Amino acid sequence: MAGFAIEDAFLKTAAGSVPLGQILLTEGLAGMAVFALLALRRGEAPLPRTVLTRTMAIRSAFEITGRLFYALAIALTPLSSTSAILQATPLIVVPAAAVLFGERVGAFRWALTGIGFLAVLAIIRPGGEAFTPLSLLAVVGMLGFAGRDLATRAAPLGLSNAQLGTAGFGVLAMAGVVLSFWTGFKPIATPGLILGAIVFGVAGYGALTTAMRTGEVAAVTPFRYSRLVFALILSVLAFGEHPDAMTLAGSAVIVACGIALLTRRG
Repeated sequence: MAGFAIEDAFLKTAAGSVPLGQILLTEGLAGMAVFALLALRRGEAPLPRTVLTRTMAIRSAFEITGRLFYALAIALTPLSSTSAILQATPLIVVPAAAVLFGERVGAFRWALTGIGFLAVLAIIRPGGEAFTPLSLLAVVGMLGFAGRDLATRAAPLGLSNAQLGTAGFGVLAMAGVVLSFWTGFKPIATPGLILGAIVFGVAGYGALTTAMRTGEVAAVTPFRYSRLVFALILSVLAFGEHPDAMTLAGSAVIVACGIALLTRRG
């Protein structure tokens, strides 16, 4: 989670001088190359046929949406509020899983979902003086990631960490291609910033994939919320942001509801 937060900070800084689509394309191709080499070293096909199934295509479409709109939110809105909204992803996944897969979700978990959404509204504050429509970019990105997580449930088994990494960064590259139709290309004046995003993005992705596949999901998943802590620290130290009391309170409620949602039954 620290790796992803630092990646976001590098991306936000680089987006001030390099088109965002170009950044995503560069990072996606570089990350894809790293994981493809790891797969080849282990005697695996970097992109086996199982990644071409209908389910994986749906998952990729949701991930492109998530990465594209979240990256736009990172570049155009405060890092603190964007990261807070992202933490609401489980609040979408849990009730959606009840509808789509028939999972049992009791009144307590539905209540947590509702409270979490109110906290998201408290951060966005639609209709208020501090509201900016750009905040909705983070909401769309969060919905894209929720759809990706739901599609992952039905994804083919047997893909290695390296193969998942190759496919994941390939999707990031595709998101960059889509965005580049609008943002164009220009000479990279800050290669160090993009290299930093690549290094920490690859490290974060590799660490998270390993943790989710070797540890108990119920134990590992709540640690996703530590990303918000790192993001808030970076937003203050690196970008001079000063999250107000409503944003901090909403962030705390989202994290509390999310952890309770993931660790409680009924």
